[in-house]
Amino acid sequence: MKRLRTLLGIGFGLAIVAGAGWYISQSSTAPPARQAGRFAAGAAVPVGVATASKGDIPIVLRALGTVTPLQTVNVKTQITGQLTEVHFKEGQMVKQGDLLAQVDPRPYDVALQQAIGQQQRDEALLKNAQMDLERYRKLVQQDSIARQQYDTQVSLVRQYEAALVIDQAQVDAARLNVTYTKIVAPLTGKIGLRMVDKGNYVTMGDASSICVIIQVQPISVLFTIPEDSLPLVRQRLKTGENLEVRVLDRSQKNELAVGRLDTTDNVIDLTTGTVKLRAIFENADESLFPNQFVNVRLLADTVKDAVVVPVAAIQRGQPGTFVYLAKADDTVEIRVVELGATDGEKVAILKGLKVGDQVVIDGVDRLRDGAKIRKPMPAPRASTGPPVANAAPDAQAPAEGQRRRQQANGGTGAVPGSGAGRPATQTNQ
Repeated sequence: MKRLRTLLGIGFGLAIVAGAGWYISQSSTAPPARQAGRFAAGAAVPVGVATASKGDIPIVLRALGTVTPLQTVNVKTQITGQLTEVHFKEGQMVKQGDLLAQVDPRPYDVALQQAIGQQQRDEALLKNAQMDLERYRKLVQQDSIARQQYDTQVSLVRQYEAALVIDQAQVDAARLNVTYTKIVAPLTGKIGLRMVDKGNYVTMGDASSICVIIQVQPISVLFTIPEDSLPLVRQRLKTGENLEVRVLDRSQKNELAVGRLDTTDNVIDLTTGTVKLRAIFENADESLFPNQFVNVRLLADTVKDAVVVPVAAIQRGQPGTFVYLAKADDTVEIRVVELGATDGEKVAILKGLKVGDQVVIDGVDRLRDGAKIRKPMPAPRASTGPPVANAAPDAQAPAEGQRRRQQANGGTGAVPGSGAGRPATQTNQ
């Protein structure tokens, strides 16, 4: 008996499982059948349409670029000595000619004085030699001395004159070294981190600089474009036009600056088939930082008065490049088109469409040539009539209710238990 109960329980459980499986299978297969019936043969397919219009298509070249300073200077000493003063701060903006640092000038002041003394000594010797030469000239005219003695004196005067030239050069060199003890900014720009501190002994052969100055106003951006786009850019540059360049941040959400294209490189990179371009930006707000990665948008040209449609309308398949043209009888036709320039959202149609044609932009995956479509219903326009017109349905509701009450009460219109059905005379009484 116990074994029989077990077998009955197992059988009952298997029956429940089998029934549940059959129900689930029937439920899962039913929706596709119903779904397939929604768009049966001959049914209109709901689509979204857009109208071809006339507009301008900007030809924008997109590229990746790097912010590059127009000038970068490593400031180094031109003499040897101890750094006694530092007059700049890290990250400071400096102007050309501003004093940055001071090298101990005392050794060079002494050298300048020595050169000046040597020059004065040679000037005195030259003056004495010139006086002797004048006396020898008179004596030679009187034939009182040998001609050779006169010629020797002439040569001595020339030696002293040459010595004075050398002395003057030494004095100028000593003065220049004194000038070099003051290290000044060679250009206007921003100073980076200090590399040498006060008290260090600096020489011309030092590997490290005192500081680095970078020009940030204006600043440039280097970027590359394909060589196929180069002829259009060069043609615009030859005519003297200023091509607008916009730069965006890494996320391409924020526009950083607007500038102009300055020049192109003189060679094409054979390995990549691209050419470098440089754009100039005023950078008054310092939004561009040296070596910053940016996204570049170069406005190379603008196509005027073109027939444009959304890019979503363009399809590609066995006929080629085509669109689904929405006809007046709510059917579609495959229309092969020739594409022109695009800005990413709109595309110019060179052949195949005219202004006013409607093309399908949504629901194209269920279309074929000659298929019926259902266009979106136009939004109802707001009523311009008096507000009373909107209240008409509400005003009819009481009248309809009164009519039904009359039918229920034999046409008298009275409500049971009320005095609405009494004669008029009784009401007056």
